[in-house]
Amino acid sequence: MDSNIFLQNIDDIKNSIKFNKTKICVIGIGRIGLPTALSFANSGLPTIGVDINSTLIETIQSGIFPLTDEPEYDKIFAKVKTTKNFTVTTKIQDAVPYCDVILLSLPTPMDQNNIPDYAVLKSVGKQLGELISSGTMIIVESTIEPGFVENELCTIIENSSQNLKAGVDFGIGVCPETANPGEIYIDFNKLPRLIGGFNEKSSEIIFEIYKHVFPVDLIKMPNCKTANAVKLTTNVFRDLNIAFVNELSLLFEKLGIDTFTVLEAAQKKYNFQIHYPGPGVGGPCLPVNSYQLINSASKFNSNLFELVKIGRKINESMPDHIIRLTLDAIREKHLDIKNLTVAILGVSYKANVKDIQLSPAESLIKKIKDLGASVKIFDPYFIDEFIFGIQTESNLENALLDSDVAMIVTDHKVFHNISPTLLVSKMKNHIVIDTRNVFNSKIASKTGIVY
Repeated sequence: MDSNIFLQNIDDIKNSIKFNKTKICVIGIGRIGLPTALSFANSGLPTIGVDINSTLIETIQSGIFPLTDEPEYDKIFAKVKTTKNFTVTTKIQDAVPYCDVILLSLPTPMDQNNIPDYAVLKSVGKQLGELISSGTMIIVESTIEPGFVENELCTIIENSSQNLKAGVDFGIGVCPETANPGEIYIDFNKLPRLIGGFNEKSSEIIFEIYKHVFPVDLIKMPNCKTANAVKLTTNVFRDLNIAFVNELSLLFEKLGIDTFTVLEAAQKKYNFQIHYPGPGVGGPCLPVNSYQLINSASKFNSNLFELVKIGRKINESMPDHIIRLTLDAIREKHLDIKNLTVAILGVSYKANVKDIQLSPAESLIKKIKDLGASVKIFDPYFIDEFIFGIQTESNLENALLDSDVAMIVTDHKVFHNISPTLLVSKMKNHIVIDTRNVFNSKIASKTGIVY
């Protein structure tokens, strides 16, 4: 079946979308891709999700919603199952040729040298060239460097196709995802979306499609690279500001000043946006996005983007500082870290989400083990699972039992309810390293905890 949405006039395109005749294919149905696909299906558009993860596909086909930490989408999942508007497959060739619009929600990780790795996008781009027909519309939601679509992806698709040309025979553009894991439903229904097309026709089509699906403002950008630049700018802004408060916290610690007291007062000023210190910055976005712009800058001048490089260095050094704090606390108790047990509370890179991508917990655990200590892990999202080479505990009490140090790495809601009395009753030595300010130091000191 041939798709020709890109070759239709805009009125026919609007009618096709309005009457739910436009068929959507979402390639990559992970953390962002699955809610995206469900949103399209929920709007009435027939949607098929494609993913190479056969276990994920089998789970979805069995009627099980895999993202238990994403509120509201379980209900949408149940709804679209009954309408049969959403199907899934591992075979890209069973989906792409039969769809009008192809959305790419694929990972863009870093390699071991912190260079952005677009291998998955490039591989899928080659397959698209072989599978799409004249008139197909391609939309990239993955976070990529400015210029990747224009300079690389279009060429890959064109070279593997039957003489199809971007902006002439098929449409292509971007609508970078803007969603906070754990709050995707809220963000999809609140945050503006950026639209950038290879040409004006591509932008028009993306605009009409997303207007049908998402009740948010749609902001047209001049082109793909500008839209991607905006997405990266917002995330690198956060990465840099977290580095700033991390460095502030190191200085204020030496000056005997409570960082959180400073931040709470500072945010009273109208133009101060609060960020919080912590054990480092993880996840698939912030660290990667900074390195994406650093990589872009490296193509022009090795001295460009020095500030962002320094910010990355600061955030990546925070686990070392946490280890220094831990050793200081252990010496205060006249102990040696060798043969002690450290209970790691939380391994997700952020609160209330099941996701360990680039989590600072991994570095902390390695450093603790290298110093000769044993490690226990409790995370409410990873019960009895094998994480970072360690079998996680089934409950908090087991993790704390006979531990010498409790290190709060992720501020999951459940940890805010921990009673200091519980720590004292279960732990052998009462040392708490609170990287997220979950406890109040005054409360902790009253119980005899080294905090």
